[in-house]
Amino acid sequence: MEDARAWIKAQPRFKVLGTRHCFNDIADSRDEFLSLGSLNKVLALDKANHTVTVESGIRYGELAVFLNDNGYALHNLASLPHISVAGGVATGTHGSGVHNGNLSSAVMGMEFVTASGDVVSLSRHQHGEQFLAAVVHLGGIGVVTKVTLAVEPTYQVRQYVYENLPMAGLEHHFDEIMSAGYSVSLFTDWRNRNINEVWIKSRLGETGNFGTKPEFFGARAAVKNLHPIRDLSAENCTPQMGVPGPWHERLPHFKMGFTPSSGKELQSEYFVPREHSYAAIMAVEKLHEQISPHLFITEVRCIAADDLWMSPCGHQASTTIHFTWKPEWEAVRKLLPQIEAALAPFRAKPHWGKLFTMPHERLAELYPKMHAFQQLLHHYDPGGKFRNAYLNRVVFGV
Repeated sequence: MEDARAWIKAQPRFKVLGTRHCFNDIADSRDEFLSLGSLNKVLALDKANHTVTVESGIRYGELAVFLNDNGYALHNLASLPHISVAGGVATGTHGSGVHNGNLSSAVMGMEFVTASGDVVSLSRHQHGEQFLAAVVHLGGIGVVTKVTLAVEPTYQVRQYVYENLPMAGLEHHFDEIMSAGYSVSLFTDWRNRNINEVWIKSRLGETGNFGTKPEFFGARAAVKNLHPIRDLSAENCTPQMGVPGPWHERLPHFKMGFTPSSGKELQSEYFVPREHSYAAIMAVEKLHEQISPHLFITEVRCIAADDLWMSPCGHQASTTIHFTWKPEWEAVRKLLPQIEAALAPFRAKPHWGKLFTMPHERLAELYPKMHAFQQLLHHYDPGGKFRNAYLNRVVFGV
């Protein structure tokens, strides 16, 4: 640690690398990089306080195996188990569930090294607003070295998939559909006003536990395991067909040891307040002729509100509309402003780690704490050691 602190203090400017799953320039640097890949150990499992403390570079999939082996679990996981804890937390990355907060909402404490080489520890119970400001930090406060997460007893999950849900059914049944399981995802390619697939992840032992049904709001139960992108093999996907399994082998869509998603894609995502879900989906649907030719798949999920300053779900129960694009950047670059304009009436916020074109001025309207967040970054990094083009453009508006 002393060598790392000395190196951090000596560098005029650099960025920290996680698992490189962000799709924009949030971690880009013209100077130096520091990888956290070797900081991948579990440091402590505190059974009395229901927390686990880990080094920041550990991947969620690796942590999940350790926790499950010891009888514990996280409340949520993203679609991919491949991402690092530090990276997932810093960008407000999420899984799904109307009652489940994003990955950052599980953070109870964190340790980081500042630009001056000092070690700072913050906790939810002791540092109030300073902690709430620092958790979703976009890589701007320093080098995160440790993270403490809330855990709970381990649990099992069944996964069911349904095909061809009429999109019209969302108008009057959206809340019922998205509340049908512990975690629910809708997949659509925006063709024929149709939801291609509904993935329902049901936690065993819960009241109202979802069971096998041949029909679900007009959709039919799948007869085999499916990939969210219908033409791809389901080999890389987590088991379906109602077969029970540990939480960490069902909550992600993709297995830890396999290539996630399509393997070569671009991604963007927008968070809208839950009450505007159907209207926002229909606003995007009007662009289907422009979107579909360049799209692999869209996923719609719900996330509970949290209290973190820079979380897209801060004080806002949200529905997310996620786009997995074909690697056709010129076409996607032209589409993003159209999608953002269509979603603007619903105060849509972009995912910090994915592609968007929304300017600082609009983001400052959407995040009332933006100016205070700037001051926080100045406090820990007065010389701009961790600043890059992304932070300058998105947070500081320069």
